[in-house]
Amino acid sequence: MLSKVDHLGIAVANLEEGIALYRDQFGLPLEGIEEVASQKVRVAFLQAGETRVELLESTSPDGPIAKFLASRGPGVHHVAYRVDDVRAAMAEAKAKGLQPLSEEPKPGAHHTLVCFLHPKQTGGVLIELVQAQKE
Repeated sequence: MLSKVDHLGIAVANLEEGIALYRDQFGLPLEGIEEVASQKVRVAFLQAGETRVELLESTSPDGPIAKFLASRGPGVHHVAYRVDDVRAAMAEAKAKGLQPLSEEPKPGAHHTLVCFLHPKQTGGVLIELVQAQKE
């Protein structure tokens, strides 16, 4: 089902401060910033070898990242894995007793379709399934 780690999602209270840390202190090149309305976030991607670091800043006080920050503070939010077909991966996950957090995949950053799996069945880790779409 999973082919490789696509990115690590890190919740931050302030996107510019997060970028400064990872770009200026750790030397990771910034790929870009975009808003993902379906997830109520602004994201910045920085390249770290073959994997990216995705910094997530909430755009809404009722968004999932705002809730995460309120309960846990800044830090690792999720691990995203690349899949060839997100709908097939969702069906396979359900068949194996894993709970997707949505019935259908949602638009993600960088022209992707995404679905999250509930951390109660994934060892306490929020897993994101990511399918690249053709631009």
